[in-house]
Amino acid sequence: MLGQSIRRFTTSLVLRGHYEEGPGKTLPFSVENKWRLLAMMAVFFGSGFAAPFFIGRHQLLKK
Repeated sequence: MLGQSIRRFTTSLVLRGHYEEGPGKTLPFSVENKWRLLAMMAVFFGSGFAAPFFIGRHQLLKK
């Protein structure tokens, strides 16, 4: 009895969802413009790669 009511509730939640379907529609960023996406990915991954070098340089230049 409880299992059936839980199943009906979760099914109704799925049916009430108003999400767009398709590739890239549920991402928190836009994939429509490939050059903007490339720039944003380069900044994101580049900052993570460059951070240890800048931190090391800062530590070496500190007095």
